[in-house]
Amino acid sequence: MTTAAPSAIAPREMIDRLIAFDTTSAKSNLALIEFVEGYLADLGVETHRFENAEGTKANLFATLGPQRPGGVVLSGHSDVVPVAGQAWDSDPFQVTEAEGKLFGRGTCDMKSFIAIALARGGDRAIEPSAALPGSAAEAPGAACHFL
Repeated sequence: MTTAAPSAIAPREMIDRLIAFDTTSAKSNLALIEFVEGYLADLGVETHRFENAEGTKANLFATLGPQRPGGVVLSGHSDVVPVAGQAWDSDPFQVTEAEGKLFGRGTCDMKSFIAIALARGGDRAIEPSAALPGSAAEAPGAACHFL
């Protein structure tokens, strides 16, 4: 009996999944980090997590492709700015498509980029290697601190 190899998630589906995580800068990003860790683990990719002192946020680092010097670094952050006080016509944590555009908190900065990098990494056809360091935050006061 053979076991099917894990398959990559298509870019649009990955965008939908990442946008659904409410990683507003004042909140934890750990649910998103755990999802990405699990996805990459299923593909046989080793990850390294670096948590802040409180254990509420984390950065994640993964290397895809050949394990050798060189390569390309694809980096993004997982937090989003708050939606409070904004007039959204739809749920900001559910992707809506209109006129060929995707709308949702993080579709432009940066969750779609992370989603596409993950989806592309899932097909394992990366040459040269690509490092995927995911930062917990870009928003003021939301940075991770390392020991």
